[in-house]
Amino acid sequence: MAKGLLLAGEPMGLLIAQSEGSLDSVAGFTLAVAGAEFNVATGAARLGHFVSYLTKLGNDPFSTRITNTLTANKIDSSNVLTSDTNTTGFMLKSKVSKGDPEIFYFRKGSAASTLDASDVEKIDFSKFDYVHLTGIFPALTDSTRAAMMALIKKAKELGLFISFDPNLRPQLWPSQEVMVKTLNELASYADLVLPGCGEGKILCGSEDPSKINDFYRSLGARMVVTKLGPDGALVREGDNEYKVPGFIIDKVVDTVGAGDGFACGVITGLMEDLSLEKAVERGAAIGAIQCTFAGDNEGLPTQEQLKEFMQSHKRVAL
Repeated sequence: MAKGLLLAGEPMGLLIAQSEGSLDSVAGFTLAVAGAEFNVATGAARLGHFVSYLTKLGNDPFSTRITNTLTANKIDSSNVLTSDTNTTGFMLKSKVSKGDPEIFYFRKGSAASTLDASDVEKIDFSKFDYVHLTGIFPALTDSTRAAMMALIKKAKELGLFISFDPNLRPQLWPSQEVMVKTLNELASYADLVLPGCGEGKILCGSEDPSKINDFYRSLGARMVVTKLGPDGALVREGDNEYKVPGFIIDKVVDTVGAGDGFACGVITGLMEDLSLEKAVERGAAIGAIQCTFAGDNEGLPTQEQLKEFMQSHKRVAL
């Protein structure tokens, strides 16, 4: 069993509409916590792993809610920093019965966006042997970009296992050129890259999962897992390529957080010494489970719940 998993990102207050309709027309919202890295952290902690989260929060009710949620999920907060001058980011999400929900961010100038490379120097890396990063945090500011580059280089230098999910958010980047250059540079330090086919079209010029795998292998990744949505994933491990099928579910409630659940499954599988194929199978299961819940991370399972799902649900035909 691995020592621990370190993540870095921006957890945000999440206001979820209570009724369907455009965000400017609904009357009520419920409060939760969101963030791609937060979702992965929550999933890994629920599966029994030691998880720590590098971020920066403001001094406000959203910050308190996030800190309490980290504690409730047994996520280590010793790397959570506080700003007295900048507030915690938050976001709105619409309620839908089909298709993807409408999202609106309030994160410009947030406390997390001020995290910088000097904050990375405060981390005790001896607690970890796995690091997971996404392409969202480096999109926020020049400061967070420098911080993530410092973090991934330090992790590489120390021999930690690095996983990277591009998790494209084009609206957060100053330009597509900067986005592509930065994300592919970060990916070049990773042991495991987790792109989607749509992301591949933007980042490496192809939607073909095999060509996407080729591209990230050529950058240096030992493992590339290109996600195929409900169909599963195409895996490249060294020179060996194979498909891992997804799981069949009765109804999709909300796809938000499915990719984070998938990443959580793959990473924790490797942390538990599963083969990459079995780890990806676990990722497909958690991604499918997450699609059956309305929240971004409410469906993330315990080990027992995961085992029950994998035993009771059929796989997509190869």
